[in-house]
Amino acid sequence: MEQWDIYNSDKQPTGRTMARNDWHMQPGDYHLTVLGILQNTDGRYLITQRQLDKDWAAGWWEVTGGGVRAGEDSLTAMHREIREETGLDITNAAGGFQYTYRRDNPEEQNNYFVDVYRYTLDFTLEQVSAQASEITNKRLASAQAIQAIAQRGEFLHYESIRQLLEQD
Repeated sequence: MEQWDIYNSDKQPTGRTMARNDWHMQPGDYHLTVLGILQNTDGRYLITQRQLDKDWAAGWWEVTGGGVRAGEDSLTAMHREIREETGLDITNAAGGFQYTYRRDNPEEQNNYFVDVYRYTLDFTLEQVSAQASEITNKRLASAQAIQAIAQRGEFLHYESIRQLLEQD
């Protein structure tokens, strides 16, 4: 079973871990996730559609992301998640860490930090090998197209990453 480190409200590791997606967190406990915005050199962004059998947000569009495993740092997790979900290697991509935001969800017992990354990489949609267990569809989309999906209420984390999509 995959384990995640538990952090305090200052984003410092507590030395404790939790099972992945075990939403019984104590007040003041957080886990860490990552989101990676991938832009190709023609200016479009890679977005993927979640599998329709997902417990949460089935069929919604998103950028690549996931949980940071116990003992793993944020950057390593970002590289791993992008490689696992898309098959792309961002080792030589331009960009990197942008900012962290925090979500407190005491009613769901799911508090977390999100480290957001943004990369530019020379790739085509044909080079993306989407992870079948996670992704049902993939596409390259403009910032305007992503905004339209978000306005329909079908894009995860849009408000948290919008500023990075509007930079261009």
